[in-house]
Amino acid sequence: MASADFTTGARPVKAARGTELTAKSWQTEAPLRMLMNNLDPEVAERPDDLVVYGGTGRAVRSWAAFDAITRTLETMEKDETLLVQSGKPVGVFRTNEWAPRVLLANSNLVGDWANWPEFRRLEAEGLMMYGQMTAGSWIYIGTQGILQGTFETFAAIARKLTGDEDGTLAGTLTLTGGCGGMGGAQPLAVTMNEGACLIVDVDESHLRRRAGKRYLDEVETDLDAAIAKVLAAKEERRGWSVGYVGNAAEVFPEILRRHNAGELTVDIVTDQTSAHDPLSYLPEGISVAEWHREAEADPEGFTKKAQASMARHVQAMVEFQDAGAEVFDYGNSIRDEARTGGCNRAFEFPGFVPAYIRPLFCEGLGPFRWVALSGDPEDIAVTDKAIKELFPENKHLHRWIDAAQERVEFEGLPARICWLGYGDRAKAGLLFNQLVKEGKVKAPIVIGRDHLDSGSVASPYRETEAMADGSDAIADWPLLN
Repeated sequence: MASADFTTGARPVKAARGTELTAKSWQTEAPLRMLMNNLDPEVAERPDDLVVYGGTGRAVRSWAAFDAITRTLETMEKDETLLVQSGKPVGVFRTNEWAPRVLLANSNLVGDWANWPEFRRLEAEGLMMYGQMTAGSWIYIGTQGILQGTFETFAAIARKLTGDEDGTLAGTLTLTGGCGGMGGAQPLAVTMNEGACLIVDVDESHLRRRAGKRYLDEVETDLDAAIAKVLAAKEERRGWSVGYVGNAAEVFPEILRRHNAGELTVDIVTDQTSAHDPLSYLPEGISVAEWHREAEADPEGFTKKAQASMARHVQAMVEFQDAGAEVFDYGNSIRDEARTGGCNRAFEFPGFVPAYIRPLFCEGLGPFRWVALSGDPEDIAVTDKAIKELFPENKHLHRWIDAAQERVEFEGLPARICWLGYGDRAKAGLLFNQLVKEGKVKAPIVIGRDHLDSGSVASPYRETEAMADGSDAIADWPLLN
């Protein structure tokens, strides 16, 4: 099957900054800047072929579609709405000034046709794209976007392991894989919780990029040296992260062997490789240089090899759990792919939502993100201060914002994310409106939601896994929400 051409027309993209409009109103300027921000080289994983994060998550279907969308947004009136179908503009309608300026839908397939072979056929024919969660909806803000959710997950693990509401991961070692746009939040989330982290990725550039943005402390190509460094940090009870260049399907079993031999103790094990799409998971025995050529030449054969490697990867995770480690699936469907690859015990460890996050969902808590369209980091500093003043009693929120100010480097347009309850999000939105009205920030603020939220996604291996009433597969709620 021929693959679609994603790179024709590629060029560097950067969102406008400041208060001068390139569209006819801020209502169309905002989505225009957010789309362009998603493809900023500071933000996107592979901007030339439109991939924002997650291996194949694209902002638009093609560069021709990008040009058509941006041209349309620049010329739309205040009472018009643009419709976007899987990354391609399909119509503009006269609505009203209070209607959304853009409505989009991504990657929706019907029942029996919702499978990778059919999706890849449609993608190759230029009929749809995989929009991931925030790539195709133009609200990706870099690795920070998933960072607080990851921070909250590891904070919940710390509370579980210590039995203390204020417990930390000091004196623990976390082993994980995948340091791309999503997985790259893991090392910083662990160290913000005062733990040591060893993260494995086949692509050295992923690790170097996260180190350059201070999400990762250092990169190692020697496994013994990497292990020695994280063990020293664990012994000293200090937060420190090391990225090791290797294949998790090979490295996890080797570290398990050392764990069982008493050479080290791994306390927490998870994974965020791009296992959701087998073509984005590198099997053992194939080099990074050969990766995409092999995947394109024989997608079916490559998928089987990837699933077999995932089976070995997940089997090691199961055996870490047998040996006493805290083990969980981090929402990348690796258990399901590993089961297909022959790992019969793949579902013996839980997903992160039922294990740690659902209690927060039950309180109505979830991610609330915002972006300074001015491009000025000072606008985020103003909003950080205002949010803390709005919720003076929320010490956990204050701890997060303080840590983010100190340790999170902006990627693209300055942005912030925090977890707030449903009513509190409305209060924060009204506060931002007031800041804009009073000129305390230099330009409007974009507010966005996230996929990791109560009612936002129907995903039986992620947000809706192990629902108490058995409703894991019911997809009505995101539509109603």
